[in-house]
Amino acid sequence: MLAAVGSVLFSGKAIVVKLAYRHGVDAETLIALRMIFAVPFFVLALWWTSRGAAALTRAQHLRLCVIGLLGYYAASYLDFLGLQHISAALERLILYLNPTIVLLLSALFLAKKIVRLDWIALGLAYGGIVLVFWHDVRLDGDGVVLGGLLVFGSAICYGLYLVMSGELVQKVGAIRLTSYAMIVATAAVLLQFLLMRPLESLAQPPPVLWLSAINGLFCTVLPVFATMLAVARIGAGNASLMGMIGPVSTIGLGYLFLGEPVTVWQLAGTALVLAGVYVLSRKGAAAKTQPVPE
Repeated sequence: MLAAVGSVLFSGKAIVVKLAYRHGVDAETLIALRMIFAVPFFVLALWWTSRGAAALTRAQHLRLCVIGLLGYYAASYLDFLGLQHISAALERLILYLNPTIVLLLSALFLAKKIVRLDWIALGLAYGGIVLVFWHDVRLDGDGVVLGGLLVFGSAICYGLYLVMSGELVQKVGAIRLTSYAMIVATAAVLLQFLLMRPLESLAQPPPVLWLSAINGLFCTVLPVFATMLAVARIGAGNASLMGMIGPVSTIGLGYLFLGEPVTVWQLAGTALVLAGVYVLSRKGAAAKTQPVPE
């Protein structure tokens, strides 16, 4: 239940962001508001998990700063920019490629061998993305291409975060690592906002503020901790499998709240992506790999 709830809440982020964009808010302001609402909980979590724990070394501090900038600043910002151009369903499918991106990055940087089963999974997942992408490009052309590239860039940044944090999470702890990374990302987001927008931009209409509060609390804080608690109870592989509900729920939520159409091409592409990730998740469960939440 925790894994399923975490996946659905993560997926709801795209819906909330696109609803906020309807009020004319820009990406820099929107992501700043999201982090302002979320960061107090991560500060509290970092304080709580650091009590009695071993002090972080200088190298660990540096690495945590790097992965925070990659995983929760660059990845989030590119994702918010991409959502200006593509549907919530396509965004979620691209982000759901994270396990395949981690596989490719591990092969590139960690000399991990890609076996035949991996290639089958990659073919299924990216074949599904091509199918949905081709369908959406026919409807919106250049906007889909730009948005898709931005969100794929977001997925790569998050994949780098996962690869770099794989060993560190065992020493620091998942909640402590995530909280630290979120705080670093918040500092970067707020600095970027102050450089690009006047402080008065935070005074948004009530709908934007409410949507940002929902995004920060229900689509960021709660799913992060729900997923971590789920992994502690059922393991990374099973939690990843439960995460498959995410892309499917996004299609339904996009239809209900955004009026996004549900097409046969979209459903077929989603099925292929889920099949590819399922193959990797089952293989990963046997190898006891770490989870890959958004």
